Parts: sequence; C-alpha cells; structure tokens
Amino acid sequence: MLEIGTPAPDFDLTDQDGRPVRLGDLKGHNVVLFFYPKDNTRICTLEVCAFRDAHEGMIGLDAVVFGISSDGTSSHRAFADRWSLPYRLLSDTDGAVRKTFKVNRTLGLFPGRVTYVIDRAGIIRAAVNDPLSASRHVREALAALSDQSTS
Repeated sequence: MLEIGTPAPDFDLTDQDGRPVRLGDLKGHNVVLFFYPKDNTRICTLEVCAFRDAHEGMIGLDAVVFGISSDGTSSHRAFADRWSLPYRLLSDTDGAVRKTFKVNRTLGLFPGRVTYVIDRAGIIRAAVNDPLSASRHVREALAALSDQSTS
C-alpha cells in the first residue's frame, strides 16, 4: 500500500455514466477511494452498501466517495442502480490505478480490498487493507475523516 503522509497519485478514470473523474480536480475536498474486487459479489456488495449507508456522514465531513474496480461502466451502472448507490463507481479495467495505488492481490488470486482517505491537499491520511471485512473500511474511513475535521 501507499504510505500515509505521501501525496496520492493523480489518475483519470470513467464512472458508471461514462463521465471522466480526475483525482487532481478534487483538491480542496477530502476523498475516500475504496478499491474492491468485483461488482455483484457477496463481500463487495456488503461493502458498497456500507459506504452507501455512511455516505451522508461522509458528505458532512466534506468527503467525496468513489468505489473502484476493474468492472466496466455497464456493470457499474447496473450495480449502482441495483443498490441505490449515491456515489460514483470508477472503472479501472486495465488495473493501472490499482497498481499505482499498490493495491495487491489477496492470496495472490483476487484483486485486493483497500481504502484510502485523502485530505484536501491530496495527502493520504489513512489506509485500510482488509480483504474480508467490509464494515472495517467504512468505520476507519469515517474515523479518519472525523480526525481531519478536528485538526
């Protein structure tokens, strides 16, 4: 994983509606990036729904939330619609952003599950690597955002 306290690498990806997202354009906001393995799988569904349920609280802490996987935009569109996701899902179909953010594979087989919290200046303030716990990612992201708002 990338080190806490280092600048987050910039990237350009496309969301479920085909709209471009560039991380560098989000300076001035806290950003939560959660990398997950695959749309419509058990733990990934639990995770995206946990972020959905915590979304209002994250917005209240001036955060923008993005889920990232290698699924294409049409898969993301159906997944977001099915679970009423209020945030954008980004397609990293070639895994380049996953690689840049050093999100390693789980057991050498599956894409990893990592969450980064990036502050308003573009610095990584928290990182969570837990391939089996969807709720831990949300809990630790909220704690990091709360810490940012008090400092």
